[in-house]
Amino acid sequence: QVQLVESRGGLVQAGGSLRLSCAASGRTFANYAMAWFRQAPGKEREFVAVVSRITYYADSVKGRFTISRDNAQNTVYLQMNDLKSEDTAVYYCAARWAPGIGRISTTHQEYAYWGQGTQVAVSS
Repeated sequence: QVQLVESRGGLVQAGGSLRLSCAASGRTFANYAMAWFRQAPGKEREFVAVVSRITYYADSVKGRFTISRDNAQNTVYLQMNDLKSEDTAVYYCAARWAPGIGRISTTHQEYAYWGQGTQVAVSS
């Protein structure tokens, strides 16, 4: 069982930056692929970024967002730069058991563990 706790989001002006963090419980954090998803009002939950042994990003955030992890601290981060109004959403941290060299998943149904979500609002 993995419990995920996200940091508080916030309100940022367009062009600004924000860093989210997600702290995980458990002793096998390194064996989990960690991802961020987001959900805007009235829209489906969408993939943002994932980190396992590699990183992968949605096209909409590539070059602006950076996902990273600190296995010693059981924490995953999402650095968001050059924020746009369309980045406004509730952001969720998610974990998927993925030991060894596995495929990257961008499908939220494949992630078993989720944080509570944190609101990010970007004003234009």
